[in-house]
Amino acid sequence: MSNVSEFIESGLLEVYVLGQATPEEAAEVERMATFHNEVREEIEAISIALEHYAEAHAVQPDPTIRPMLMATIDYMERMKSGEAPAFPPRLHAHSTALDYAQWLDRKDLQLDQPIDEVLIRIIGYTPELQTAIGWMKDGAPAETHSNELESFLVIEGTCNIIIGDEVTGYGPGDIVRIPLHKSHIIEVTSSIPCKVVLERAAA
Repeated sequence: MSNVSEFIESGLLEVYVLGQATPEEAAEVERMATFHNEVREEIEAISIALEHYAEAHAVQPDPTIRPMLMATIDYMERMKSGEAPAFPPRLHAHSTALDYAQWLDRKDLQLDQPIDEVLIRIIGYTPELQTAIGWMKDGAPAETHSNELESFLVIEGTCNIIIGDEVTGYGPGDIVRIPLHKSHIIEVTSSIPCKVVLERAAA
């Protein structure tokens, strides 16, 4: 393809900038860019346009995804190191911190450093039920559960649960059950992170 305008309009430069060109196509683009300013300028313009598009359409990731992933990795490493699988009791209306004392009192399951947002330590896992100890510094963003029932027992600190226009405050000893298909937000209202025993059960 000898005509520079045709080369620029062929779509090959976009493919090159996206990293999807074959080695032969990439070599041809780089050869043309060596000899033609217009090709170099077009590559730069495409790169800037794609960068602006990516910034304009960026989606803020759920801040709970990373803590849950890290908690899963931590749990798997503990299992590999010889920790026996545990089956904490199910949360119910009369659950207390004493029901989870063997985990809450463990030295390796304490908050030993400041947290950015959320920290989770899994203490029991089956495909149908996951139990963890969690700390929230400021809270958790809006989320809706359609296939899991989320409940937690507040151990330390305080928080508000916002469901629609309804705001309910919770403190140590309170049991919280999040309804299915309802968007909810958690706001920590204490000066210390809100510590909870968290349970997620398959719905």
